[in-house]
Amino acid sequence: MNRSTSTQNLRSGAMSADLATAGQRAVAAPLGHALVAAAQEDERIVGLSADLAKYTDLHIFRDAMPERFYQVGMAEQALLGAATGLAMEGYVPFASTYSVFATRRAYDFLLLDIAEANLNVNLVCALPGLTTGYGPSHAATDDVAILRAAPNLTIVDPADAIDIQQAVPQLAASEGPTYMRLLRGRVPAVLDEYDYTFELGRAKLLRDGADVLFVSSGLMTERVLEAAKELEKDGIDVAVLHTPTLKPFDEEAVLAQLGKGRLVLTAENHSIVGGLFDIVSRTVAGHGVGERVTPIGLPDAFLDAGALPTLNDRYGVSVSGIVDKVRALL
Repeated sequence: MNRSTSTQNLRSGAMSADLATAGQRAVAAPLGHALVAAAQEDERIVGLSADLAKYTDLHIFRDAMPERFYQVGMAEQALLGAATGLAMEGYVPFASTYSVFATRRAYDFLLLDIAEANLNVNLVCALPGLTTGYGPSHAATDDVAILRAAPNLTIVDPADAIDIQQAVPQLAASEGPTYMRLLRGRVPAVLDEYDYTFELGRAKLLRDGADVLFVSSGLMTERVLEAAKELEKDGIDVAVLHTPTLKPFDEEAVLAQLGKGRLVLTAENHSIVGGLFDIVSRTVAGHGVGERVTPIGLPDAFLDAGALPTLNDRYGVSVSGIVDKVRALL
Protein backbone atom coordinates (compact mmCIF):
# COMPACT_ATOMS: atom_id res chain seq x y z
CA MET A 1 0.00 0.00 0.00
CA ASN A 2 1.45 3.38 -0.93
CA ARG A 3 1.69 6.30 1.42
CA SER A 4 -1.18 8.31 -0.10
CA THR A 5 -3.60 5.37 0.03
CA SER A 6 -2.69 4.61 3.63
CA THR A 7 -3.22 8.23 4.68
CA GLN A 8 -6.58 8.35 2.91
CA ASN A 9 -7.79 5.23 4.70
CA LEU A 10 -6.73 6.58 8.07
CA ARG A 11 -8.71 9.76 7.50
CA SER A 12 -11.79 8.12 6.04
CA GLY A 13 -13.21 6.73 9.27
CA ALA A 14 -12.78 9.74 11.53
CA MET A 15 -16.43 10.78 11.44
CA SER A 16 -18.49 8.00 9.93
CA ALA A 17 -22.27 8.35 10.04
CA ASP A 18 -22.85 4.66 9.42
CA LEU A 19 -22.05 1.92 11.92
CA ALA A 20 -23.15 -0.84 9.55
CA THR A 21 -20.54 -2.36 7.27
CA ALA A 22 -21.02 -3.09 3.58
CA GLY A 23 -23.50 -5.91 3.06
CA GLN A 24 -24.60 -5.97 6.69
CA ARG A 25 -28.33 -6.00 7.43
CA ALA A 26 -29.14 -2.52 8.68
CA VAL A 27 -31.83 0.12 9.14
CA ALA A 28 -31.34 3.71 8.01
CA ALA A 29 -32.07 6.39 10.63
CA PRO A 30 -34.01 4.10 12.99
CA LEU A 31 -34.62 6.87 15.53
CA GLY A 32 -36.18 9.23 13.03
CA HIS A 33 -38.54 6.68 11.56
CA ALA A 34 -39.48 5.23 14.95
CA LEU A 35 -40.25 8.71 16.27
CA VAL A 36 -42.50 9.47 13.32
CA ALA A 37 -44.38 6.23 13.89
CA ALA A 38 -44.73 6.93 17.62
CA ALA A 39 -45.87 10.52 16.97
CA GLN A 40 -48.59 9.29 14.62
CA GLU A 41 -50.00 7.38 17.59
CA ASP A 42 -49.34 10.04 20.23
CA GLU A 43 -50.08 13.67 19.36
CA ARG A 44 -48.13 14.85 22.43
CA ILE A 45 -44.76 13.89 20.92
CA VAL A 46 -42.62 16.75 19.61
CA GLY A 47 -39.00 16.94 18.44
CA LEU A 48 -36.27 19.44 19.18
CA SER A 49 -32.69 19.84 18.01
CA ALA A 50 -29.73 22.10 18.70
CA ASP A 51 -28.75 22.54 15.04
CA LEU A 52 -27.92 18.82 14.69
CA ALA A 53 -31.11 17.26 13.33
CA LYS A 54 -29.33 15.90 10.26
CA TYR A 55 -26.58 14.37 12.39
CA THR A 56 -28.90 12.76 14.93
CA ASP A 57 -31.43 11.40 12.39
CA LEU A 58 -34.11 13.75 13.70
CA HIS A 59 -34.37 15.32 10.23
CA ILE A 60 -36.68 12.42 9.36
CA PHE A 61 -39.14 13.62 12.00
CA ARG A 62 -38.55 17.27 11.07
CA ASP A 63 -39.44 16.68 7.43
CA ALA A 64 -42.45 14.47 8.21
CA MET A 65 -43.92 16.70 10.95
CA PRO A 66 -42.47 20.21 10.61
CA GLU A 67 -45.24 21.72 12.74
CA ARG A 68 -44.11 19.56 15.67
CA PHE A 69 -40.38 20.23 15.34
CA TYR A 70 -38.38 23.00 17.04
CA GLN A 71 -34.90 24.14 16.01
CA VAL A 72 -33.26 26.09 18.85
CA GLY A 73 -29.84 26.58 17.26
CA MET A 74 -26.43 25.83 18.76
CA ALA A 75 -27.55 26.33 22.35
CA GLU A 76 -27.82 23.12 24.37
CA GLN A 77 -29.00 24.84 27.54
CA ALA A 78 -31.80 26.48 25.54
CA LEU A 79 -32.60 23.06 24.05
CA LEU A 80 -33.17 21.54 27.48
CA GLY A 81 -34.96 24.65 28.69
CA ALA A 82 -37.39 24.54 25.76
CA ALA A 83 -37.95 20.81 26.30
CA THR A 84 -38.70 21.54 29.94
CA GLY A 85 -41.36 24.10 29.04
CA LEU A 86 -42.99 21.80 26.51
CA ALA A 87 -43.08 18.93 29.02
CA MET A 88 -44.65 21.20 31.63
CA GLU A 89 -47.41 21.96 29.11
CA GLY A 90 -48.16 18.28 28.60
CA TYR A 91 -46.07 17.52 25.53
CA VAL A 92 -43.59 14.63 25.28
CA PRO A 93 -40.39 16.12 23.84
CA PHE A 94 -37.58 14.17 22.21
CA ALA A 95 -34.52 16.44 22.16
CA SER A 96 -31.42 15.59 20.15
CA THR A 97 -27.81 16.73 20.14
CA TYR A 98 -24.41 15.13 20.65
CA SER A 99 -23.87 13.31 23.93
CA VAL A 100 -20.90 15.46 24.92
CA PHE A 101 -22.94 18.64 24.56
CA ALA A 102 -25.98 17.43 26.51
CA THR A 103 -23.93 16.06 29.39
CA ARG A 104 -21.06 18.55 29.70
CA ARG A 105 -22.65 21.84 28.66
CA ALA A 106 -26.21 21.51 29.88
CA TYR A 107 -26.02 19.16 32.87
CA ASP A 108 -27.38 21.66 35.39
CA PHE A 109 -30.47 22.24 33.23
CA LEU A 110 -30.96 18.49 32.91
CA LEU A 111 -30.58 17.96 36.64
CA LEU A 112 -32.56 20.83 38.12
CA ASP A 113 -35.11 21.66 35.42
CA ILE A 114 -35.90 18.16 34.15
CA ALA A 115 -34.80 15.45 36.58
CA GLU A 116 -35.81 17.18 39.80
CA ALA A 117 -39.28 17.88 38.39
CA ASN A 118 -39.39 14.30 37.00
CA LEU A 119 -40.58 15.55 33.62
CA ASN A 120 -41.12 13.31 30.62
CA VAL A 121 -38.24 14.72 28.56
CA ASN A 122 -36.37 12.27 26.36
CA LEU A 123 -32.80 13.08 25.35
CA VAL A 124 -31.54 11.13 22.33
CA CYS A 125 -27.87 11.90 21.94
CA ALA A 126 -25.43 10.82 19.24
CA LEU A 127 -21.71 9.95 19.24
CA PRO A 128 -21.60 7.90 22.45
CA GLY A 129 -18.23 6.42 23.37
CA LEU A 130 -15.98 5.60 20.44
CA THR A 131 -18.32 6.22 17.50
CA THR A 132 -16.35 9.19 16.21
CA GLY A 133 -12.65 9.61 15.56
CA TYR A 134 -12.65 13.31 16.44
CA GLY A 135 -11.21 12.79 19.91
CA PRO A 136 -12.28 14.05 23.35
CA SER A 137 -14.27 17.05 22.09
CA HIS A 138 -16.80 14.75 20.39
CA ALA A 139 -16.36 11.26 21.87
CA ALA A 140 -18.68 10.85 24.86
CA THR A 141 -16.67 8.33 26.85
CA ASP A 142 -17.93 9.71 30.17
CA ASP A 143 -21.63 10.44 29.62
CA VAL A 144 -22.97 7.49 31.62
CA ALA A 145 -20.57 8.27 34.47
CA ILE A 146 -21.80 11.87 34.54
CA LEU A 147 -25.50 11.01 34.44
CA ARG A 148 -25.81 7.92 36.65
CA ALA A 149 -26.01 10.02 39.81
CA ALA A 150 -28.97 12.08 38.51
CA PRO A 151 -32.09 10.96 40.41
CA ASN A 152 -35.16 9.96 38.36
CA LEU A 153 -33.15 9.65 35.12
CA THR A 154 -33.46 6.47 33.05
CA ILE A 155 -30.38 5.65 30.93
CA VAL A 156 -30.59 3.45 27.82
CA ASP A 157 -27.66 2.15 25.77
CA PRO A 158 -29.11 0.39 22.68
CA ALA A 159 -27.18 -2.24 20.76
CA ASP A 160 -28.70 -1.81 17.32
CA ALA A 161 -31.61 -0.55 15.24
CA ILE A 162 -34.00 -3.08 16.82
CA ASP A 163 -33.29 -1.69 20.29
CA ILE A 164 -33.78 1.89 19.11
CA GLN A 165 -37.02 1.24 17.22
CA GLN A 166 -38.60 -0.64 20.10
CA ALA A 167 -37.29 1.72 22.78
CA VAL A 168 -38.78 4.94 21.36
CA PRO A 169 -42.47 4.28 22.17
CA GLN A 170 -41.53 2.86 25.57
CA LEU A 171 -39.49 5.95 26.40
CA ALA A 172 -42.40 8.16 25.34
CA ALA A 173 -44.78 6.22 27.57
CA SER A 174 -42.41 6.14 30.55
CA GLU A 175 -42.91 8.68 33.30
CA GLY A 176 -39.89 10.82 34.02
CA PRO A 177 -36.81 11.79 32.00
CA THR A 178 -34.76 9.45 29.84
CA TYR A 179 -31.35 9.60 28.16
CA MET A 180 -30.60 7.31 25.22
CA ARG A 181 -27.14 6.88 23.69
CA LEU A 182 -28.01 7.16 20.02
CA LEU A 183 -26.59 5.12 17.15
CA ARG A 184 -27.24 6.97 13.89
CA GLY A 185 -27.07 6.61 10.14
CA ARG A 186 -27.24 3.04 8.84
CA VAL A 187 -27.44 1.08 12.08
CA PRO A 188 -26.94 -2.72 12.17
CA ALA A 189 -30.00 -4.88 12.89
CA VAL A 190 -28.85 -8.00 14.72
CA LEU A 191 -30.90 -8.60 17.85
CA ASP A 192 -33.98 -9.97 16.12
CA GLU A 193 -31.88 -13.02 15.24
CA TYR A 194 -31.91 -13.89 18.95
CA ASP A 195 -35.67 -13.88 19.64
CA TYR A 196 -35.19 -10.51 21.30
CA THR A 197 -37.64 -7.82 22.36
CA PHE A 198 -36.60 -4.61 24.09
CA GLU A 199 -38.16 -4.11 27.51
CA LEU A 200 -37.30 -0.95 29.39
CA GLY A 201 -35.44 -1.82 32.58
CA ARG A 202 -34.83 -5.45 31.63
CA ALA A 203 -31.71 -7.36 30.54
CA LYS A 204 -31.92 -10.29 28.14
CA LEU A 205 -29.79 -13.43 27.82
CA LEU A 206 -29.11 -13.64 24.07
CA ARG A 207 -27.12 -16.86 24.19
CA ASP A 208 -25.96 -19.25 26.90
CA GLY A 209 -22.55 -20.78 27.37
CA ALA A 210 -20.57 -22.79 29.90
CA ASP A 211 -17.16 -21.10 29.81
CA VAL A 212 -17.52 -17.33 29.52
CA LEU A 213 -20.19 -14.78 30.45
CA PHE A 214 -20.29 -11.36 28.82
CA VAL A 215 -22.48 -8.68 30.40
CA SER A 216 -22.65 -6.09 27.63
CA SER A 217 -24.43 -2.94 26.55
CA GLY A 218 -24.64 -0.71 23.52
CA LEU A 219 -22.82 -1.53 20.30
CA MET A 220 -20.47 -3.81 22.24
CA THR A 221 -23.25 -6.40 22.40
CA GLU A 222 -23.00 -6.91 18.65
CA ARG A 223 -19.24 -7.27 18.94
CA VAL A 224 -19.30 -9.81 21.76
CA LEU A 225 -21.85 -11.84 19.80
CA GLU A 226 -19.40 -11.89 16.88
CA ALA A 227 -16.55 -12.71 19.26
CA ALA A 228 -18.58 -15.59 20.68
CA LYS A 229 -18.83 -17.12 17.20
CA GLU A 230 -15.06 -16.84 16.77
CA LEU A 231 -14.38 -18.36 20.18
CA GLU A 232 -16.65 -21.29 19.36
CA LYS A 233 -14.01 -22.36 16.84
CA ASP A 234 -11.66 -22.86 19.80
CA GLY A 235 -14.27 -24.84 21.69
CA ILE A 236 -14.97 -21.90 24.03
CA ASP A 237 -18.66 -21.64 24.97
CA VAL A 238 -19.80 -18.03 25.49
CA ALA A 239 -22.94 -16.59 27.09
CA VAL A 240 -24.06 -13.02 26.33
CA LEU A 241 -26.33 -11.01 28.64
CA HIS A 242 -27.41 -7.76 26.98
CA THR A 243 -28.23 -4.91 29.36
CA PRO A 244 -29.73 -2.05 27.30
CA THR A 245 -31.04 -0.19 30.35
CA LEU A 246 -28.18 0.99 32.55
CA LYS A 247 -30.45 2.78 35.02
CA PRO A 248 -32.55 1.33 36.54
CA PHE A 249 -30.30 -1.70 36.22
CA ASP A 250 -31.61 -5.26 36.07
CA GLU A 251 -29.55 -6.65 38.94
CA GLU A 252 -31.60 -9.83 39.20
CA ALA A 253 -30.75 -10.85 35.64
CA VAL A 254 -27.03 -10.43 36.31
CA LEU A 255 -27.11 -12.22 39.66
CA ALA A 256 -28.93 -15.15 38.07
CA GLN A 257 -25.97 -15.67 35.73
CA LEU A 258 -23.22 -15.58 38.36
CA GLY A 259 -21.73 -18.38 40.44
CA LYS A 260 -21.42 -20.84 37.55
CA GLY A 261 -17.64 -21.03 37.42
CA ARG A 262 -17.36 -18.97 34.23
CA LEU A 263 -15.00 -16.19 33.23
CA VAL A 264 -17.11 -13.02 33.70
CA LEU A 265 -16.47 -9.88 31.67
CA THR A 266 -18.27 -6.62 31.03
CA ALA A 267 -18.16 -5.02 27.58
CA GLU A 268 -19.09 -1.37 27.07
CA ASN A 269 -18.58 1.50 24.65
CA HIS A 270 -17.64 3.80 27.53
CA SER A 271 -14.79 4.45 29.91
CA ILE A 272 -14.24 1.61 32.36
CA VAL A 273 -14.74 4.31 35.02
CA GLY A 274 -18.36 5.00 35.94
CA GLY A 275 -20.11 2.84 33.36
CA LEU A 276 -21.24 -0.77 33.01
CA PHE A 277 -18.19 -2.25 34.73
CA ASP A 278 -18.85 -0.13 37.80
CA ILE A 279 -22.56 -0.97 37.71
CA VAL A 280 -21.92 -4.72 37.56
CA SER A 281 -19.15 -4.57 40.16
CA ARG A 282 -21.47 -2.63 42.47
CA THR A 283 -24.13 -5.28 41.98
CA VAL A 284 -21.69 -8.09 42.75
CA ALA A 285 -20.27 -6.37 45.84
CA GLY A 286 -23.64 -5.18 47.10
CA HIS A 287 -25.03 -8.70 47.12
CA GLY A 288 -21.92 -10.29 48.58
CA VAL A 289 -21.22 -12.44 45.54
CA GLY A 290 -17.67 -13.76 45.33
CA GLU A 291 -17.15 -13.25 41.62
CA ARG A 292 -14.29 -11.64 39.72
CA VAL A 293 -15.39 -9.29 36.93
CA THR A 294 -13.01 -8.19 34.16
CA PRO A 295 -13.78 -5.07 32.12
CA ILE A 296 -13.52 -4.57 28.38
CA GLY A 297 -14.09 -0.94 27.57
CA LEU A 298 -12.42 2.36 26.82
CA PRO A 299 -9.46 3.43 28.97
CA ASP A 300 -9.46 6.05 31.70
CA ALA A 301 -7.77 8.47 29.31
CA PHE A 302 -8.45 11.08 26.66
CA LEU A 303 -8.83 9.17 23.41
CA ASP A 304 -6.68 9.75 20.36
CA ALA A 305 -8.19 11.12 17.17
CA GLY A 306 -8.08 8.97 14.06
CA ALA A 307 -9.85 6.32 12.00
CA LEU A 308 -12.35 4.25 13.96
CA PRO A 309 -11.04 0.79 12.94
CA THR A 310 -7.56 1.80 14.08
CA LEU A 311 -8.83 3.19 17.37
CA ASN A 312 -11.06 0.18 18.07
CA ASP A 313 -8.02 -2.09 17.72
CA ARG A 314 -5.81 0.25 19.73
CA TYR A 315 -8.18 0.26 22.71
CA GLY A 316 -9.09 -3.42 22.54
CA VAL A 317 -12.79 -2.97 21.77
CA SER A 318 -12.81 -4.50 18.28
CA VAL A 319 -14.04 -8.07 17.77
CA SER A 320 -10.46 -9.29 17.40
CA GLY A 321 -9.45 -7.42 20.55
CA ILE A 322 -12.26 -9.07 22.50
CA VAL A 323 -11.30 -12.52 21.21
CA ASP A 324 -7.64 -11.98 22.11
CA LYS A 325 -8.60 -10.81 25.62
CA VAL A 326 -10.69 -13.91 26.32
CA ARG A 327 -8.03 -16.26 24.96
CA ALA A 328 -5.39 -14.60 27.13
CA LEU A 329 -7.53 -14.83 30.27
CA LEU A 330 -8.36 -18.48 29.66
